Amino acid sequence: MRSRFSRSRWSLVAVLSLGLALLGTTAMAADKDERDIFNYEGQKAIRGVKKIVFIADTAPHGPRGNHEFLAGAIYLARTINTEFPNAYAVVHTKDKWPKDLKHADTVIVLLNHGGSAVNPAVKAATARGAGFMAIHYGVEVNKGDQGQHYLKWLGGYFETFWSVNPWWTPEFKELPKHETTRGVKPFAINDEWYYHMRFVDEMQRVTPILYALPPLKTIQGEGKKSSSHGGNPAVWEAVSAGKKQVMAWAYDRPDGGRGFGFTGYHKHANLADDNFRMLLLNAVAWVSKLEVPAQGVPSKTLSRDDLERLIDEGKLAVKRRGI
Repeated sequence: MRSRFSRSRWSLVAVLSLGLALLGTTAMAADKDERDIFNYEGQKAIRGVKKIVFIADTAPHGPRGNHEFLAGAIYLARTINTEFPNAYAVVHTKDKWPKDLKHADTVIVLLNHGGSAVNPAVKAATARGAGFMAIHYGVEVNKGDQGQHYLKWLGGYFETFWSVNPWWTPEFKELPKHETTRGVKPFAINDEWYYHMRFVDEMQRVTPILYALPPLKTIQGEGKKSSSHGGNPAVWEAVSAGKKQVMAWAYDRPDGGRGFGFTGYHKHANLADDNFRMLLLNAVAWVSKLEVPAQGVPSKTLSRDDLERLIDEGKLAVKRRGI
């Protein structure tokens, strides 16, 4: 009798344990569903998490694989949601720009020219301390009102007839000790890396994250003539003097908010590089005031198929979800 009772009792325990495990799995799945990257109302309603809003351009810029900003935003947002239970990231497109960002703790733009980021909703969000991050072409804005806002939010920006946007392969041999560089190793990668940014005076509160000395051949016209993106006397003089140029930077704003600029990511394929990808993920976490893990935000290496699926998912999302 004792043996039968014992077996029955342990059977009941096993059933209960299995049930609790299934409930736990269901709860985890439900949590992931609740943090769907296109569930905008769900993000607004949830409490106790950092709310991160990505805004991505969908306009083509050359053949497939170039400026796949929606694909990149999907990947970054989904990875942050997976790795940080206390964060909820969603993805909007430029065509359906969110009119209300009062709930946003961070705004991250991946755009073909960042001018549209200077709008009332972003101004309101950053005014109350929301973090701001711009990636690749999104760091370029017009000189004047747009540039002044970017200096305030980001600490720097791409200014035409001052900055340049060549294709080249910088070697990032040195990395500063900073939360965004945790787990990131020195690397070199070909991309359209912008440099000679317009920064706040004396780069106050700006921490250079990626920097290297470009070859003079990346400057058009040997600095004798000025063009909007190719070269000018000032950039020629700086590089000739051996001044290393900054291609990614962190900004601790005087108002307590954070900004991060990243000039690479013209090539979607560069997300497959472990260090390139980790730096972007770390930056998203840091600018949102999330704790970056000691070894960096983890992620698996992306295959070519993974990258292609992200592009396809973005295109389908626009058609099926109307985003």
